Amino acid sequence: MSQPQTMLQLSGRSYAPAKLGDATLLVIDVQEEYRSGVLALPDLPAALDEINTLLAAARQAGTPIVHVHHLGISGGLFDPQGFRGQIMPEALPQLGETVLAKRLPNAFAGTDLHDTLQRLGRLDLIVCGFMTHSSVSTTIRAAKDYGYRCTVVDSACATRDLPFGGAVLKAQEVHRMEMAILADNFAAWVPTVNHLLAQG
Repeated sequence: MSQPQTMLQLSGRSYAPAKLGDATLLVIDVQEEYRSGVLALPDLPAALDEINTLLAAARQAGTPIVHVHHLGISGGLFDPQGFRGQIMPEALPQLGETVLAKRLPNAFAGTDLHDTLQRLGRLDLIVCGFMTHSSVSTTIRAAKDYGYRCTVVDSACATRDLPFGGAVLKAQEVHRMEMAILADNFAAWVPTVNHLLAQG
């Protein structure tokens, strides 16, 4: 039996992972809800370290950075006025970096993300953040509809355990499956930030 290929390979539309010097970095929902709230992610510490490494490399390279900030419910998840709704101190935007607020998982929905990316003038997006199966996935899928080429950094994303059919799907299983789906037809996949940076 032959080795299966991705839809990107079968369609002849696969592409190499983006290089920092040619891309925009999209950092999705790196917020306290995922560390200290009810949506705490089991693999957050390692993913946050990778995000910080990626942010530092992007800043050194002069790569445009867009931070996506989810605005939730007052007194509830991602409370915009509360601590859990804030971007984590380790990943705070710096002067000149774009911060874009959203209210739905897909960062293009009801926002000016597409216009912002058009002004930055880069077709390639490098994507990281939380959660893999939700805002990261929906945003990457929408980006394809707009004609962007996404590269997703596996180690700089994370998700949580999910209830399903009376059982629990572990976060690592959900993350791995979603990465396989994104790599099939929506994004170039790299395992770690170091793999991305090794491309130049």
